[in-house]
Amino acid sequence: MKKPDHRADQRRAIQIDGWDIAVKGKWLKTAVIVDEDWHDRPIMADPAGFAEKIVRSGIKADIFTFAQKIPDCKPRYGFTFEWDNVAAIPITGYQDWWQRLTTDRRKDVKRAEKQGIVVKRVGLDDELVKGIVEINNDVPFRQGKRFKHFGKDFETTKREYATFPDRSEFVAATFNDELVAILKMVYVGELACFLEILSKTKYNDKRPVNALVSKAVEIAVETKKTYLTYGRFQYGNKKRSSFADFKQRNGFERIVFPRYYIPLTVKGRAAVRFRLTRGLLGLLPGPLVTAVLDVRARVNKKLAEKNASAG
Repeated sequence: MKKPDHRADQRRAIQIDGWDIAVKGKWLKTAVIVDEDWHDRPIMADPAGFAEKIVRSGIKADIFTFAQKIPDCKPRYGFTFEWDNVAAIPITGYQDWWQRLTTDRRKDVKRAEKQGIVVKRVGLDDELVKGIVEINNDVPFRQGKRFKHFGKDFETTKREYATFPDRSEFVAATFNDELVAILKMVYVGELACFLEILSKTKYNDKRPVNALVSKAVEIAVETKKTYLTYGRFQYGNKKRSSFADFKQRNGFERIVFPRYYIPLTVKGRAAVRFRLTRGLLGLLPGPLVTAVLDVRARVNKKLAEKNASAG
């Protein structure tokens, strides 16, 4: 699942049937539902009619895309689609999840508690936002790339974390009353979805993130959700990554669902026919994608070390 686009207001073009529609892309323009993954509304009943309304609106778009949401994974429309995916834990009971973990992952959860990590539900107040700002500014690079929240001020952080107020849940991990990790979940129908989960790197050896995942499973069981999700499991042809490995080790599985593409122009029809909708990560061979991303990660690691030494 994609995170909410806080720049969407700059790209928003029109509203159709209560849905905000934005256009992305330069050469190939794609009409998308703004923050589609985070809406708890049912999928539109007539996608073809909706696409016609986009055409009649006059906005410049070559393709309209939309997806079904898990657990509704069986294709039920006749449009061209690609299999998209999400990292998800099926919620059948806390002990079911616990038994699926490896011995090492269970030790990580127990280790967090033994080393003084306290995990609890919290509300979004100024004190929590101050702690989140500290976590955001902990390191400028995460997962091999520049961290987009690094350097954001209090007001920006507060505004971004205040989205979906009626459907959000915050879980904090503290050590000696210091916020060391934070999780924001958003409820989307039958799903409990991770919007953000972050920690201070110097406390990673205490495994606060593992403790947050454990608490999230507990909450998902309590609220009777069917799945706990955490973004995509696989991005394009990028087969393996430390991020995907972390998800798998903590019980997340790759679940696929259909994403549809309805052409709106001649260019759109050609793009859909030749699968250009997959984007660069979906078109390049997996080994090449991995090699390029590895180089980027090494460069960013050196930059981070340089910044640290300069500071």
